[in-house]
Amino acid sequence: MDRIGFLGPPGTFHEQALLSEPDLAGQELLALPSIPEVLAAAAAGDVDLGFVAIENSIDGTVNVTLDTLTFETDLLIQREVVLNIELHLLARPGTALADVTRVLSFPTATAQVRGFLGREVPGATWEATNSTSEAARLVAVTDEPGLAAVAPAHNAELHGLQVLAADIADHPENQTRFVLVRPEGVPVATGHDKTTVVCFQRADRPGSLLTILQEFAARGINLSKLESRPTKQALGDYCFIIDLEGHVADEVVGDCLRTLKAELADVKFLGSYPAAGEHGESLRREADEAWRDADAWLQRIRSGTTG
Repeated sequence: MDRIGFLGPPGTFHEQALLSEPDLAGQELLALPSIPEVLAAAAAGDVDLGFVAIENSIDGTVNVTLDTLTFETDLLIQREVVLNIELHLLARPGTALADVTRVLSFPTATAQVRGFLGREVPGATWEATNSTSEAARLVAVTDEPGLAAVAPAHNAELHGLQVLAADIADHPENQTRFVLVRPEGVPVATGHDKTTVVCFQRADRPGSLLTILQEFAARGINLSKLESRPTKQALGDYCFIIDLEGHVADEVVGDCLRTLKAELADVKFLGSYPAAGEHGESLRREADEAWRDADAWLQRIRSGTTG
């Protein structure tokens, strides 16, 4: 049985997402206080696997996760899990919406409901906690009038709170993507995979990003995500985090990554892993077949070379 560290305490969306995966739900689940601590525990071997949020459809990337994976640990993504998110405003019984003066939650969750909070409790202050469930727990144990939490609905029952407002996200489609990580090992290709890499430029010069993108475009590799993050080295010095369709075992993907590794200052491989969602016919297989045909064509030409 594997020990899986996740962002606790019990009742977080991290736990919900873990429990939605039957093979993960049966493992030993260990709640940890923060995302960096989850990833540090996985890197140190204190747990076998770490499970953390990496992206939300409303607020975007969970920067603490991406930065820790990029700069502070050597972990490989094993799987992604997508969970539909519903956020609620919770408070102690007897509290009215008009009474709310202070709202606690995980910063990513607060960002998903900022419009609701600004409209419905305009005078309330917002304060960060390590998780949505920790926010609910603090509201339950703190004897402070007007204190509320943005958290999953089941935290109301878990902590004896009432739901002041239900499903308060500012946009109807609210999903969070989680990743399962461990220090080593690349899952076998499934035909419906995703690869994540970090590309570091040799210099900040015009066309440097275009040079990277052309390597993918030339091979027909689709990118599902591209963003820049500061390298922490100097102002204006950025790296590029890229999610691409396909697996490192695919010939075209492997060829592309080899070329980038040779041309750039560095490429950090964060994993090839099964993509979430329905497993339809893979475009990667078609691209691999085309690449093999083209390679065979080139070899036939070379075999006829004289000199």
